[in-house]
Amino acid sequence: MCTIHPNLSGHCCPAPAQVHVSSSPEPAFNFPIPKPGPSRPQEDLEEPPTPLSRQSGTKWLHPYLTGQPCWEDGSTLLPNALPPKPPNTDWSPFKDELQFCIADFLYRREEMSQCNINTLLNLWGLSLMKHGATYGPFDNYQHIFDTIDEIEQGDAPWKCMKVSLNEDLDKAAANWKKKEYEVWYRDPDTVLTNLLANTNFHGQFDYQPYIKLDEKGNRWWGDFMSGNHAWRQAERIFKEDESTRGSLYIPLALGSDKTTVSVGTGDVEYHPLYLSIGNIHNNVRHGHRNAVVPIAFLAIPKAERKYDNDPDFRRFKRQLYHASISAVFTSIKPHMQHPVVRKCPDGHFRRVIYDFAAFIADYPEQVMLAGTVQGWCPKCTAQPTDIDGHAGPRTNELLDGLLGIEMMTYQRIWDEYGFDTSVIPFTRDFPRAEIYKMLSSDLLHQVIKGTFKDHLVTWVEEYLNLVHEKAEANEIMDEIDRRLAAVPSFSGLQRFKQGQRFKQWTGDDSKALMKIYLSAIKGLLPSEVLKCFSAFLDFCYLVRRNDISSTTLSDIQKALQHFHHHREFFRQTSVREDGFSLPRQHSLVHYCENIRNFGAPNGLCLSITESCHITAVKKPWRRSNCYEALGQMLLINQRLDKLAAARSEFVACGMLALEQLSLLGNGTAQGAGNQEGEGGESGAGGATDERVLADVKLACSLHSVFANASAVANELKLRHFPDLLQNFLNEQLGSDEESDGEELEDDILKYMSPISSYRSTVSTFFAPSDICGIRGMRREWIRCTPSWRNSGPRYDCIYLVEDESKPGFHGLNVVRLKALLSFNYEGTDYPCAVVEWFKKVGRAPDPTTGMWIVKPDMSTGES
Repeated sequence: MCTIHPNLSGHCCPAPAQVHVSSSPEPAFNFPIPKPGPSRPQEDLEEPPTPLSRQSGTKWLHPYLTGQPCWEDGSTLLPNALPPKPPNTDWSPFKDELQFCIADFLYRREEMSQCNINTLLNLWGLSLMKHGATYGPFDNYQHIFDTIDEIEQGDAPWKCMKVSLNEDLDKAAANWKKKEYEVWYRDPDTVLTNLLANTNFHGQFDYQPYIKLDEKGNRWWGDFMSGNHAWRQAERIFKEDESTRGSLYIPLALGSDKTTVSVGTGDVEYHPLYLSIGNIHNNVRHGHRNAVVPIAFLAIPKAERKYDNDPDFRRFKRQLYHASISAVFTSIKPHMQHPVVRKCPDGHFRRVIYDFAAFIADYPEQVMLAGTVQGWCPKCTAQPTDIDGHAGPRTNELLDGLLGIEMMTYQRIWDEYGFDTSVIPFTRDFPRAEIYKMLSSDLLHQVIKGTFKDHLVTWVEEYLNLVHEKAEANEIMDEIDRRLAAVPSFSGLQRFKQGQRFKQWTGDDSKALMKIYLSAIKGLLPSEVLKCFSAFLDFCYLVRRNDISSTTLSDIQKALQHFHHHREFFRQTSVREDGFSLPRQHSLVHYCENIRNFGAPNGLCLSITESCHITAVKKPWRRSNCYEALGQMLLINQRLDKLAAARSEFVACGMLALEQLSLLGNGTAQGAGNQEGEGGESGAGGATDERVLADVKLACSLHSVFANASAVANELKLRHFPDLLQNFLNEQLGSDEESDGEELEDDILKYMSPISSYRSTVSTFFAPSDICGIRGMRREWIRCTPSWRNSGPRYDCIYLVEDESKPGFHGLNVVRLKALLSFNYEGTDYPCAVVEWFKKVGRAPDPTTGMWIVKPDMSTGES
């Protein structure tokens, strides 16, 4: 196995040593330092080409790389031919369904320890012996592990590359130069073959780049294949080689982020590299349905403190990083130029061609990836002193041109353009790849934790300390904390019981704070601060949508302009005397461009890879004995992948029914549940995969039963409740009669059953821009109880849709639940709710906060 990694350090500064790499059990090989290759042709298309006639409400599919099915040998398949039938699969290597379900349950879901597995199996065997059986489903934990290891589906063994500095070293050389580094990886061709063959992605997989228009002719961006990058690259592949016509374009998305696993000391860290493909829909990738897989664990060089700012050590770390990634993906380089036949989620074979398309990383890693100087933007050449000023894009052509100018020294390129020419990105080894264009937006670190929490919220406290005495500033901060702590319990809202005074902020904490912070600071800070937050929140919630139109892009740009205008307040008040040269905040100017290229940012966010850390790094580390844990972690990952692939195949063959999947905890939705258990610890609801338009279910257990409507009226202290109930029932029955409050004994109410009262209900609805399941569904629990966890009553507010034709809040109204009821009339159950109405204050949102204000509606005197 051999690969070449180009290195530009020899152009204008002394060339660093070559990197020596070996892959067990194969012999070692070297990374020489060749000259940079020829510049690639400049792409001059800002938008994908479009057909001559502009239609609306359609999808324009790419005309060349069409993903046409073929036979396994690559020969042409007749149109509309059915995919090959899956072989008659038995439960091998398991004896039967029971064995598979037990192994999957104990190893994947419960993560049961070896000792506990043995105890359980022994007890199980003893119970079966009473009925004449001689053995249980498994002998011991090793029997389970060995059986999982025999699974052929999803098998992608881990390999090891040994990396060292390829130069003669004396005894006085630094330890980091003498050390041999290990890079663990899996063959990407094998991993991609397994990904493409996963039938779980059927129906959630795009086979062609496309352009989507709505009925009004507006362009929409959502999944990756709807972006310009996929269309443009497919066009380029076809122009370079017309024999690729009919192939399936597979854009590769990489993600990398260091993570710490030891809780106390923080001295154990890993650097996993993840791989996904852009054909899979964003909601599947974001829903953690095995669409993002670990492909490598990169080496993390360590050295003494005196080398922290040593340029040689910094250069070596970058070289090692890029050389490792380049070596890992060597096996698929031929398939980036010539198609190879692979099986796809729908069961058909297709000729596929791979392409590096996107890389998900936080700012420090983007700097390492792009080979730029800290403090500079990795996507454009904006000067750090005026980072939001006018600048051109970074390209390979720009760097090659600078290196070709004799008077352009290494230091000058560093100072004037922010390029670190000592190491060139790994993408130079692969066709059509350019790291500057691959870098995607990072909602988590750039928007949520970066601009909002680390910048704006911090600036508020700094502003208060500047303009007020310390005691007065603390008093205002305490008032903000009290408001944050006073947030009512509600599905989707987080209560900050101690305000902002805790150190370990997670991404979820920052998201929760964003929902309530603007309301908490109103009246305590100048209007310019409120407008700044309002404009930023508009930007944030717009870019977090799963589907973004050309109109939304205009709104995003306007919100960003308003944010830049109002944030000047912090410069004028000396909070930011030096301006706003903040790379993470500057990245917001690239969001519209990235959306056009890659689709909605939700599909390529670092929160996806950080969630993968849990299953790929943190949990496996906790399951290991913590001594030389990496090998154990890799084995755990390999077994989990095999179980997932086997489960997918058993489902595709009709051998594993939905009921068994639900029992195994495969992410399928559960019922409404009982009152105490709904929503888990927080009762906040969450994602679900049910296929419904909208659904509301009362809790399984009722709280109390009332004999008639008058008893309910007395309980609620609502005298006219019988009239309201009769009007409701008349509407349900299609009658136009209204109760006048007289002769109730003769009306339909006396034919009703007793009225049941409930304390909660669960609502399932379509909300693709929130945290949702793979089908865009979300579930929330709604409470209506006089006592909630010993902290007083909880009567939740809900939205009612009054006019679907009106946008946003214009077509909604707000009500507060007073009671959740159900009764039976003539054999039909009628769930209903007693509510208190609110009305909008004014016809538009508040001009300062941009939020609607509502107040109780007392105009009718009714609830």
